[in-house]
Amino acid sequence: MNETTGAELAAKLLHDVSDEHVRAATRLLGAHQDGFWLRRFTGDRELTNLVDRPLIGKTAGIDWEALTRLMRTPGWSRRASGGEIAVLEFAVSLVGDCAVNLRQVVHAVDDSELRLLLGALREAAHGPRAQDGGGSGPAVA
Repeated sequence: MNETTGAELAAKLLHDVSDEHVRAATRLLGAHQDGFWLRRFTGDRELTNLVDRPLIGKTAGIDWEALTRLMRTPGWSRRASGGEIAVLEFAVSLVGDCAVNLRQVVHAVDDSELRLLLGALREAAHGPRAQDGGGSGPAVA
């Protein structure tokens, strides 16, 4: 069994990444359900086959363009809950061309997921120090 945490998986994907939006979105995916989506991206061939390329490269991290394409593919989300889908869509919206309906997102997530989303949004806007209250944005309670 893989004992790597979701946060550790995210950290590996962020080596040499300086874009705060990518960093925030990747950390969100690592924190959500201990890396639920990051583990699926590496182990679910069905998702990979839907976009005809790996969602996580061996050396390059998450392929955000492929994820955007995946979410525009009918049936991609069959094996995920509404909250899981909302978290992924929110993460991809931080990085690229994926619009989300915030009303649908807030109705699909639970309180802990909402805190993760707000933290990622704050980090994308203000950098990683915003997570601990050290940035210019308010801390999430």
